[in-house]
Amino acid sequence: MSFSWPWALLSVLVVPLLLGVRWWALRRRRRAAVRVTSIALVRGALPGRTRWTRRIPAALFVAGLALLAVGAGRPQASVPVPMRSATILLALDISGSMCSTDVDPNRLTAARKAAVDFLESQRGGPRIGLVTFAGTAGLLVPPTDDTDALVKALDDLVTSRGTAIGQAMLTSLDAIAEVDPSVAPTGATPAPAAGDGYASAAVVVLTDGANTQGVDPRKAAEEAALRRVRVFTIGFGTTNPAPMVCTSDQFGSGGSGAWGGGFGGRGGFDRGGRNVRLIDEPALKQIAATTGGTYRRAENADELQDALAGLSGSFTVVREKADVAAAFAGGGALLVTAALSLSLWWNRPRGPAR
Repeated sequence: MSFSWPWALLSVLVVPLLLGVRWWALRRRRRAAVRVTSIALVRGALPGRTRWTRRIPAALFVAGLALLAVGAGRPQASVPVPMRSATILLALDISGSMCSTDVDPNRLTAARKAAVDFLESQRGGPRIGLVTFAGTAGLLVPPTDDTDALVKALDDLVTSRGTAIGQAMLTSLDAIAEVDPSVAPTGATPAPAAGDGYASAAVVVLTDGANTQGVDPRKAAEEAALRRVRVFTIGFGTTNPAPMVCTSDQFGSGGSGAWGGGFGGRGGFDRGGRNVRLIDEPALKQIAATTGGTYRRAENADELQDALAGLSGSFTVVREKADVAAAFAGGGALLVTAALSLSLWWNRPRGPAR
């Protein structure tokens, strides 16, 4: 919790001042005590209330003053607030390995269906853009609130060779910068962040492999972090070898669409001996950690739908500072009123005893 007017908290000193005055008054009263010879007279003079009951109004009054003093400092609390002008870039992997049939009927078809369900769930909400990437990355649809246009664009996905995850992230950042002035394009130096928190934009990267060319994803993640744009990564697919078969529409080079036997086929390894058809989980986790996002693993269509659905609240709700002075002022006024009411009620004139 922070305060807009921290100097106003000095008014809290009223509380110990009142306690000090009360202590001084009680001490003087003891010195001026009157000696009496009859205990019955003393008991008759005492009010008919317990010791703790007599202290309740005073305690409520002091607590109320303390709350009013804190409220005077204009406290601010971090609260979840829905983003009504959020921008989301969905970056989809369309590399050849997305033809793998370890996910029925193949990864690309399952990813498209999950993406469509996600887009439909966000209808009327934030602006969403689409980026596709294989050996290069391209902006398929700029950020828009036209869900139908986004869904239609997913009908024409065509696979290609290579996986440029880092370039896809930079392309997404540039697309965000086109519609959000608070996010600098990748060729410019980001302005110093005003306050804490994240930008009202996010990137979702869905991939089934490892980066094979272009910009290092870790460097791209640093660029996103400088712009306070979170990147949420999803690793899609299993580690089970399976034939890679796409339809004629999905297969970029035409023909039957058969890519061969499985993950370990020809061309499946980079120069370092890494199987680029397997998910590079350490890199995806580091991307998410660097930018403040999260990483999810999905091995089938249902898990992918759950992963996308679970991200919705992450980038459509952010934490912002809200002034809660009214709550402290209201609580303080309520306690002071209760203290005065109880004091007047318990000290009201009583009729003669019968």
